[in-house]
Amino acid sequence: MDTKELLKKVRKIEIKTRRLSDHIFSGEYHSSFKGRGMTFSEVRQYQFGDDIRFIDWNVTARYNEPYIKVFEEERELTMILMVDISASAFFGTDQQFKHDLIAEISATLAFSAIQNNDKVGLLLFSDGIELFIAPKKGKTHVLRIIRELIEFKGKSEKTDITQALKYLSNVMKKKAIVFILSDFMDDDYDNALKIVGKKHDVTGIRVFDKYEVEIPKIGMVPMRDAESGKIILVNTNSKTVRNNYKANYLKMVNYFEESFKKSGSGTISTRIDESYVKKLLGYFKRRN
Repeated sequence: MDTKELLKKVRKIEIKTRRLSDHIFSGEYHSSFKGRGMTFSEVRQYQFGDDIRFIDWNVTARYNEPYIKVFEEERELTMILMVDISASAFFGTDQQFKHDLIAEISATLAFSAIQNNDKVGLLLFSDGIELFIAPKKGKTHVLRIIRELIEFKGKSEKTDITQALKYLSNVMKKKAIVFILSDFMDDDYDNALKIVGKKHDVTGIRVFDKYEVEIPKIGMVPMRDAESGKIILVNTNSKTVRNNYKANYLKMVNYFEESFKKSGSGTISTRIDESYVKKLLGYFKRRN
């Protein structure tokens, strides 16, 4: 992709996603996440109507009357976009690849964050760390993130979510809002996710194509595994083949949902031919 074409594509994504973040998401993002970044300020005497969960029992015992902890909202938060750029992300049968939608969602989230004066960082991964851009503020920084999402070519076609989560734990010492954008065609990442989920506010955004859910009945089809590179002939007329295909897919989806649930993290699943806007808004509102 030449520079002119790249800039045109960046501008197109910027116009669409900034409009969404300015008019729809920035307020929802603020109410969903801002109230969760709280720092201890002081203690004061309990007043009628205060939340009893914030009673400071040590001070209460000392003075023999109830005292409550007072918290203040942190002035800024940090958002990390963890984006899967393995080969399977470049699959799509309906107008766009999964990766295109992932880039658009990432841009919308990034613009929502800077609207609230928060920092945004980017972590691109496959079965290793492909690129890490440290969190910063500002439109120029977000445009750089969008350029990398569009143009960056990874070295590996495989996926290892565990390695990406371990890297995040090492580089992000303070609590962050973490969005993991992937098709989640991987397993054995539940333990690493639990560790990250204890420290950070994590959401998994699973992007998928309709033909990954159920294979169409179209006869003998040569299929290439996007991550192993192997090509095999698949008889899609066989009901057993189609049922096994669907069972394997649903097993992976179930693993994704259960792993995130057990780690206390949130999930969003959106098909590439669906409106991700409704999915994100619904998710933000449920968190409030």
